[in-house]
This record gives sequence, C-alpha cells and structure tokens, in this order.
Amino acid sequence: MQDTKTLLAKFMSLFAGVALSGAVAAAPAAPNMTPQVSLKTTEGEIVLELNQEKAPKSVANFLSYVKSGHYKGTIFHRVIDGFMIQAGGYTQDLKSKPTKPPVASESQNGLKNETYSVAMARTGDPNSATAQFFINVVDNTGLDYPGQDGFGYTVFGKVVKGQEVVDKIKGVLVDDKGIFQNIPVKPIVITSATVLKTPVAVTQ
Repeated sequence: MQDTKTLLAKFMSLFAGVALSGAVAAAPAAPNMTPQVSLKTTEGEIVLELNQEKAPKSVANFLSYVKSGHYKGTIFHRVIDGFMIQAGGYTQDLKSKPTKPPVASESQNGLKNETYSVAMARTGDPNSATAQFFINVVDNTGLDYPGQDGFGYTVFGKVVKGQEVVDKIKGVLVDDKGIFQNIPVKPIVITSATVLKTPVAVTQ
C-alpha cells in the first residue's frame, strides 16, 4: 500500500486535473441552525451535519446543489482506502454535471480534515470548489490549512450517521478507467440528497 505522503501528492495533483469548475450565489441557511443532509446511496445512508458558523459560504454552496437535485444520480468516482472517498461531480456513465460559479476557500476556519469530516474538492486554485466533495476516512492533517500549497482544503461538516456506510465504501474494489483513477468497479450511486427536516441526534 502506498504511504500517506505519496497518496497526498497524487491527491493534490489529480484534483488539479480532474476537478470541476463552476460557482454559486446561494442564500445561506437560516441563522442559528445546524443543517443536516441525508445522502442516500446504493450502499446505504450517510447523514452530514454542516457547520454553517465556520464555513458559511461552503455550506450555502453545498445546500444549493442539494436543493437543486444536482447530486441525485451522481457517483463516488474516487475511492482511496486509507485516505478519502470523493463524489458529487459525475453521473454513472461518467458524464460531468454542470456546475455553478466556484466558492471561495474557507480553509482557515479551524476545522480539520479528520476522520469522517466532509470537505470541498477543488483544483490547484484554492477558490475553485464547486459541487465535488470528499469524506476523509482517516485523519488527513496534510490537507489542513496551510497544507502543501499554502491553502489546504475547506472542511464544512462531518458525518453524524452512516459511518459504517463510509467504511463500506472505502473498502470496495476499485480500478482505473480513462481519466478516472481509483473508481469503484461497481458504481456507488447517490440516489437522493435532501435536507433533513428533523435532524438526527448527535452524540459526541
């Protein structure tokens, strides 16, 4: 298995070549609320709790894609056990979905790329994040601000339910296909993404 430093270098290089462009002007969620989003996948449900206080732009951006139905039918197109699982940009037939203008980096918000945290994917430009996101499956301190490029990757939430689903996804069989590396051989599809009206209880 490749060491973490090698994986990190590949990760940042691949983001620069395969991430999407785009952006967003979305109204932030109501103040004094901690939005939760249910991602139903072909491997089970993952619930994300979004940190609106520390990452308001990223959360507004993510919620705009959720509410527009963007994530329905997209896949986890990059899965690296011991690193992260990435989704949000491509359909099952590997077509990229159109995106909005990019959102500015909020990587200096103090949130860490620790296990089960969710962060914005981007290219080499720190302000290029659009719809793609990833869930860390280990503590990826090398992705925290300032990282290797002086910016790091913006964390905007965490998994509060379905950690076992994340663990299942990270261990699936992957292969390379065209420009895609570490893509699951059996597609893992997000069948729906919705904002929960009744949040799940979070135990610390």
